[in-house]
Amino acid sequence: MLSRSDRVKGLVTTMPVSSAIVARYVPGESTPEAVDVVSELVASGRKVTLDFLGEDTLDEDQAEATVTAYLELLAELAQRGLAADAEVSVKLSAVGQALPGRGEEVAAGNARTICQAARDAGTTVTLDMEDHTTTDSTLEILRELRKDFPETGAVLQAYLRRTEDDCRELAIEGSRVRLCKGAYKEPESVAHQSRREVDLAYVRCLRILMEGSGYPMVASHDPHMVEIAGELARRTGRDPSTFEYQMLYGIRPEEQLRLVGEGATVRVYVPYGQEWYGYLMRRLAERPQNLSFFAKSLISTK
Repeated sequence: MLSRSDRVKGLVTTMPVSSAIVARYVPGESTPEAVDVVSELVASGRKVTLDFLGEDTLDEDQAEATVTAYLELLAELAQRGLAADAEVSVKLSAVGQALPGRGEEVAAGNARTICQAARDAGTTVTLDMEDHTTTDSTLEILRELRKDFPETGAVLQAYLRRTEDDCRELAIEGSRVRLCKGAYKEPESVAHQSRREVDLAYVRCLRILMEGSGYPMVASHDPHMVEIAGELARRTGRDPSTFEYQMLYGIRPEEQLRLVGEGATVRVYVPYGQEWYGYLMRRLAERPQNLSFFAKSLISTK
């Protein structure tokens, strides 16, 4: 409800405390603001993936506007010499997947346009994953895209019961897989529910990816998972250049820098755009744990 309230959005952006909270997690609404942050992060030794905010688009013109925003972003990254260290993350629902009738066709075509622009700029695309009802569609579009753009990355959510099988399918040469725990509220029939179950599933999935021949992207702020990832990398003989850690912009920045200092590759997920308010509210609403995590992160960067 709050994500749709313009009045509350106004309060959030103008109150001194809450506006600082927003700026901490979403660096701006425009391409120049986002690219300025990329420049700062890259200068610190970190890499970046950028998400132009928007999802569940039901208007084809809006989907095309999202594609245009990504093309502008990629051109700006290339112009400023940042593309090698900054890729883009794309939600297929933002580029037409949810359109009635021919949504998959539209999304696939739009994603292909972004992939071509990313390749021309000297970088890559990762397809974000959303709720479980879109998983099959997203993976099918990924398979088609990888025929021409094999560098396209995937996201898998460890709390889904199917994900271990998906990891086995994608743990192949040239495949980039971002493994996250999952943030959407899903039914027990398709997803593990308890924190312990999700943690165990994450470790099982991570082991499959680390033992495979692809490029694992460890998306977690959990210190225990970060430690386990490092240990699995050592056990499987992985060089630090063959996997990376990923964390959200504004969360545990000191840990990000610590890992960089140890020689690890760290990529920061940077969301930006005018749809930041709905994004932030939904991330807090999807799971009660998110609200606690964001609140704690305001008083500690460790």
